[in-house]
Amino acid sequence: MKLKFKYGTTDIVFNVVFKNRKTMEIAIEPPNIITVTAPIGTKEEEILKKVESKGSWIIQKIYSFKHMQYRHIEREFVNGESFMYLGRNYSLQIEVNSEIKKTEVKLYRGKFIVKASNKNDEDIRNAMEQWYRDKSEDVITSRIKYYQRFFNIQPVNIRIKEQKKRWGSCTSKNELLFNWRCIMAKSNALDYIVVHEMCHMYHKNHSKEFWEFVASVLPDYEVRKEWLKNYGVRMDL
Repeated sequence: MKLKFKYGTTDIVFNVVFKNRKTMEIAIEPPNIITVTAPIGTKEEEILKKVESKGSWIIQKIYSFKHMQYRHIEREFVNGESFMYLGRNYSLQIEVNSEIKKTEVKLYRGKFIVKASNKNDEDIRNAMEQWYRDKSEDVITSRIKYYQRFFNIQPVNIRIKEQKKRWGSCTSKNELLFNWRCIMAKSNALDYIVVHEMCHMYHKNHSKEFWEFVASVLPDYEVRKEWLKNYGVRMDL
């Protein structure tokens, strides 16, 4: 369902999704996609009133995305191209050898070294994605073990998967799912993603209690969260 209202001279259009939850949540994705998740049965007037009260914040977020000149990264997979890993940029170096049977990727001396039988973009991209997936699994699993001392509940499983619109999620059975692109974030932002999802093992929504729990583990979580908002659009292949 779509709803809209006018804030000043700007028409704000947003999508509404109803779910079995207690609170309403407003999410904004670049460049100007607004999604409101509301409890089942919430009236349109109530939704509009809530979103209108956040009009100034919504306009500011959309403006910040425009200021960042958001665009989908068009990768060329050529020597010298920059790729992120744990918040730092590393240049790509492709070494072609026709005798290589399987494309290999490694991070060595500040560069992504890719050894391939040819310069097929799709093969190189797939190999790099697998490298990121493997690193994500290793690092995220390690960070969950590190923060486990703050939690009495343990995740039943940890999985790395394709998630276009979110960094992570926690299922009703406390299985933690993470976007493989998370590993591109700098360490403290990655830790925020990990702790955020671990806190969802206790609170399945973004209630006041949830954010208080996050703050008890990471007092500076807002700074870490802000980094993701500012740089997350660059974390892709």
